[in-house]
Parts: sequence; structure tokens; C-alpha cells
Amino acid sequence: MIDRHSSYKPADTMRDLLRDNNLLLFALSRFGIEFGFGDATVREACEANGVATDTFLSVANLLSCREHEQYHADLDSLMQYLKTTHRYYLEISLPRLRHRIIEVISSNGGDDVGLMLVKFFDDYASELKEHLEEENEKLFPYVEGLLDGKLVSDFSINAFTGDHSPVTDKLQELKGLFIYHYSNPDNLMLSAVLYEIVTLEKDLLNHFEIENHLFLPMVVKLEGEVKNTLGRVDGKEEAEHPLSALGEREKEIIRFIALGYSNKEIADKLCISVHTVATHRKNIISKLHIHSAAGLTIFAILHGLIDMSEVK
Repeated sequence: MIDRHSSYKPADTMRDLLRDNNLLLFALSRFGIEFGFGDATVREACEANGVATDTFLSVANLLSCREHEQYHADLDSLMQYLKTTHRYYLEISLPRLRHRIIEVISSNGGDDVGLMLVKFFDDYASELKEHLEEENEKLFPYVEGLLDGKLVSDFSINAFTGDHSPVTDKLQELKGLFIYHYSNPDNLMLSAVLYEIVTLEKDLLNHFEIENHLFLPMVVKLEGEVKNTLGRVDGKEEAEHPLSALGEREKEIIRFIALGYSNKEIADKLCISVHTVATHRKNIISKLHIHSAAGLTIFAILHGLIDMSEVK
């Protein structure tokens, strides 16, 4: 039995981990750990499937809200896990959810509102696909280059982290539309749709946590090591402009803060959640070490994000 106050360990059985958190089934499949492992320990099951035990335990503990820092994930193994997760969303989860939505709307006669809900989902799916494909086509190749000791000049990991989000806002809206505003005689079928939406939302938030708390910090650290190794031809490091550490969304939020908008008003302006705004503000403070709205206003003026005449 797993102690609820301690981290999962290599000697714990996979069976006990799944009893404690059955959502770890997703992690097992994405790591390529085959089912049918009986009473094997975490170490035995990982080694039998060629998976780095520390990487699996880092992910499993993080997903279960347990201490994970004592386990050192392998960056390449973690990247393969993330790639597999992207494939799951694109090839399985999104098509299956769309099929479910069409089923429930067809059972209700396929009215115009139902068709609008399908269109709403399709727009969301396109947004998520664009987000995942950017990571597949830009982030992962950049990391592969770093692992080979190379730097790609047209990619900024700082800018990427600044714009990084879980892409769940529209999915939450879709869930609310189905729960509070859409009635259907077949309530069981509608419940199946809601289950798929809730599961995908939770899975995406978990995926975001793995990227933000495990993967991206490792990438930033490796980038620094590669930069130190390569250096500049003249032996001098090039000074980085303060704005280069910020993503476009972070710059937008700084601008709104400088103009006197609240988190709620910023969220409404940008069509994102208040939670997402708060997360961006936390990242801005971490990067700039400026905590006050007044300080961010001065920063915005000094670096051309707003004009002095716009400040109230």
C-alpha cells in the first residue's frame, strides 16, 4: 500500500500506483510500458520496457501531486513521452470526441444550434492542433539540436515559455455550453460527451504541468550549458535585450497592466481565463523581477510597449 504522504518509489508495485491514481494508465501507455505486468515493481516494469525509471517516477509523482524533485528525468525520454501524448490527442482523443458530439447532436435532430456546437469544437480542435504542431515542428527539433550540442538562432525558449498555455479555455466554454444551455432527451449520451470533455481537459492540464515543471526547465538549463560551451567567436556573450525573454502574450499583458486594467479585464480583452492571466503575471515577475504595476508601467514605457501619453 502506498503511503499518501510520501513519493512513489522504484520498489513500489505498479499495481499499487494504479490503485492510488488510475489516471496513471495514460502515463503507462505513453511511456510504452505494456500492460500485463502483474505484481512487478516500478523498476522491474520500467526496465522490462526500456523506460528510464527516474523519468517515469518524475512524471508519475508530479501527476499525483507528490514530491518529484528527487528523481532526475532524462530529457530525451521525456520528449518522446510528450511526442506520444501529442499523437494521442491528434489521432485518438480529438477525433473520438468529435464523433461523440456529432452522435449526441444527431440524436437531437441535428438542429442549427447543434451544428454551431460542432463548429465551436472544430475551431477549438484547430487551435489545439496548431499549438501541438508548433511544439512538434519547432520546440522538439530545437531540443534535439541542443542534445547534439547545437543552437538554432531563430528560436527562443524564453519567448516560447512566455506564450505557453494549456489551451483549455475554449474546451471549458464548450463544457459549460453543454451542461448549462443544451438539453437533450438522451441524457446518458450527453453524459458520455461531457465525460470525454472533462477527461481531455484534465489530461491537457496534466500535460501542461509536465511541460512547465519538468520539460521546459530542463530545456532552459541545457540551453544555458550549450551556450556556455559554444560561446561567441570573439569569446564574449551577446547581451540579451530585456524584451527577448518575453513572449508576445506576456508583452500584451504588460501593456494592459500599464494601462490600468485588472486581471479580469485583461482576461476579457484577450479571451482567456483569469487563471491564465495570473499565470502569465507570475512568469513576468519571475523573468523581470518587477512586482508592482507601477514598475511594469515604467518598464513598458522604457521599452516601447506603450507611449507615455497612454498612461492614465
